[in-house]
Amino acid sequence: MGILSRLREQETKGFLKKANKKVKEIEALEGKMSQLNDISLKEMTNTFKERVRKGESLDSILVEAFAVCREASLRVLGMKHYSVQLVGGIALHEGNIAEMRTGEGKTLVATLPAYLNALTGNGVHVVTVNDYLASRDHELMAPLYEFLGLTTGVIAGGVEGDDRRKQYEADITYITNTDLGFDFLRDNMVTDVAERVQRGLPYCIIDEVDSVLLDDARTPLIISGGGEEPSHWYRIVDVFVRTLKAETDFKKDEEHKSVWLTDDGIDKVERFFKVDNFAGEDGMNIRFHIEKALYCHQFMELDRDYIIRNGEVLIIDQGTGRVSEGRRFSNGLHQCLEAKAGVEVQRENRTLATITYQNFFLLYDKVSGMTGTAKTEELEFKEIYGLSVYVIPTNRPTQRLDLDDKLYLTANAKYKAIVEDIESCVKKGQPVLIGTSSIEKSEYLSNLLDEAGVSHVVLNAKNHAKEADIIADAGQRGAVTIATNMAGRGTDIKLGEGVRELGGLRIIGTERHENRRVDNQLRGRAGRQGDKGESQFYISFDDDLLRIFAPPTIKARLSSLVVDKDAEIENRLMKKSIQSSQKKVEGAHYDQRKETIKYDNINNMQRLKLYQERNQLLEGEVPILGALKNATESWVDMMFERSFEPFYLVGDEESFYQSSEQLVEVLSSHNLEIDLETLKGLEGHKIKVVKEWVMKEVNPLLDAREQVLEGLDDFLRAQVLQSIDTAWTDHLEALTQLREDVKFASYKQANPVQEYQQETLQAFNNMTGSIMGYMAVLFLQTEVSFTEDVA
Repeated sequence: MGILSRLREQETKGFLKKANKKVKEIEALEGKMSQLNDISLKEMTNTFKERVRKGESLDSILVEAFAVCREASLRVLGMKHYSVQLVGGIALHEGNIAEMRTGEGKTLVATLPAYLNALTGNGVHVVTVNDYLASRDHELMAPLYEFLGLTTGVIAGGVEGDDRRKQYEADITYITNTDLGFDFLRDNMVTDVAERVQRGLPYCIIDEVDSVLLDDARTPLIISGGGEEPSHWYRIVDVFVRTLKAETDFKKDEEHKSVWLTDDGIDKVERFFKVDNFAGEDGMNIRFHIEKALYCHQFMELDRDYIIRNGEVLIIDQGTGRVSEGRRFSNGLHQCLEAKAGVEVQRENRTLATITYQNFFLLYDKVSGMTGTAKTEELEFKEIYGLSVYVIPTNRPTQRLDLDDKLYLTANAKYKAIVEDIESCVKKGQPVLIGTSSIEKSEYLSNLLDEAGVSHVVLNAKNHAKEADIIADAGQRGAVTIATNMAGRGTDIKLGEGVRELGGLRIIGTERHENRRVDNQLRGRAGRQGDKGESQFYISFDDDLLRIFAPPTIKARLSSLVVDKDAEIENRLMKKSIQSSQKKVEGAHYDQRKETIKYDNINNMQRLKLYQERNQLLEGEVPILGALKNATESWVDMMFERSFEPFYLVGDEESFYQSSEQLVEVLSSHNLEIDLETLKGLEGHKIKVVKEWVMKEVNPLLDAREQVLEGLDDFLRAQVLQSIDTAWTDHLEALTQLREDVKFASYKQANPVQEYQQETLQAFNNMTGSIMGYMAVLFLQTEVSFTEDVA
């Protein structure tokens, strides 16, 4: 690992050396650009476009284009890109990740590669993590692009149909990662080319790239449709699971978030539900519901993983602390939560389309990203996405003071110390931002501050609408702001008058998150652009991270040694173990994402093949009648093989006659009439000759059928597309079940991924066979009637 680390350092040094050389060239053009009037400066865009059209590469015009964008930014926005921002822009254009500290102006940095790559006319997507940031960044930067002669678009809540398509047609489009992924899936479900909204995936710049490509990558994008009414088992099983006792009836592993029934628990299930064998086929249905319900009760917490609003269970994104609007947990998990919460259990949705973020963003010709926290995960970025991470130097030296963690025996002692710290800051007027891991904990701390008489505001998923106003005031003198992870991304807290002299914004973390990047994001709210600031984390042995990952005997040992239970514990070794615990969890999450992509890579090959063939039909690249005829020929071939299977096994005269009768009967039922006696007369010939005769007899019938169906292209195409979509939906459900089934492959010394690959290949072949059969039926049995006009 040391060698790899040194190699990456050398790679970064090499990049910075090359980039700084270009920066000097860009800055050398400043005088020339400043002398151009507005009209001449704008005209440079058309000049660049023409050069690109004639074959010149974007790399060759980078220096000039960046210089133009820099000068235009100064005139329109009053902001001129710093040298380090130019370096960041170069990193993004080259398809890398630029790690830049909070306050270094990432939004402005993105204008450089966005402008340069938009010159191709293929479009650029600037991807953000929520609608608020997409709208804000677009509003800030649109005047610059407009000045330079480029069009911009933004897709944020409520933009549909033609308006949505128009936003994608712009040179530069601001959009969230979820909107982008869902639009891709929906575009591959349309029945008319005119219904598509996207025009390709050429280049994207992902803001908060670690949140999108890592945190969100653990959960695939899923488009669902109305399914069956919810099973009555959800409520019954929920009531039953509440009677189970930990350790006696079930055990759980909090580190790996797994829970399983003991022998006593299995006996209890079998008696209650009158199941003979819980592990057998007759227990499959109840086993599914028990496993989901147990997981919900043991690992899903209200106001941490979900909230209830207007009788509806809404998911909270763990990375951002925001509600994931419109998303539901799949495979029965959401219904279990609804049963647990006592609200209406909604329909079990059917998966119509799905893709992971990993495989979606790999469809782009070029991907780049920026964030304040990527270095800790650079190995994963390189391995999965082929992206290098470059840490861009700050414009001014960092003055934030990151203090050592304060460790306490209990949560009560920790919160008591936090309140005292906040009170001390309030007395001198220093603003404080307190980060919490959940809504529940933000409200708990809020109650403590109320009791202490400390005026404060709370920002969490329950009052997210006030986010902009709360953040705008968070750096003012004497402000106290409690926030979940919502305040950790995309926000810029500006200091009020006189705050710098007080030490700047003080960040207080109420516990260590299981991911170091989230802690770093919270810290990054202070000390922007060389401002003063402080960060302090408080931890206790009651915190999830230490409770789950630290040796259980440590708290008991320290408890017997500590005289004052409320005092801070000085133990550097213990504090170091926290970092190792975080690395352990990060490693587990990495393994989980790798596991997800292993399975989805198998699905992805099938998905892309199906989408490709579907789009060929949709766009008319493959004529629908020709496709139907070819499918019917393949179907006849398959019917021949099935009918003559007995003959292949036995090979006598009687089996040949029986096979011939079987084939003629099947073909006849589909309006294909061939002469049985002639076919029987071929007995004794090679089977290849027999099949050639059958196809020779059938082909004129297919040609005639093709003529009958002329003019029905639109109708036939719509029918085939619908059949493809239905078959794909059924296939996705089968894949979900297969994924559950192969979990147990290791018990029989089999590799789950290999087993999944074999089973899904067979399932995919079955699906394509059913589509082919439907197309044959459509081709052979569609009735055509003509009505003559009567004068």
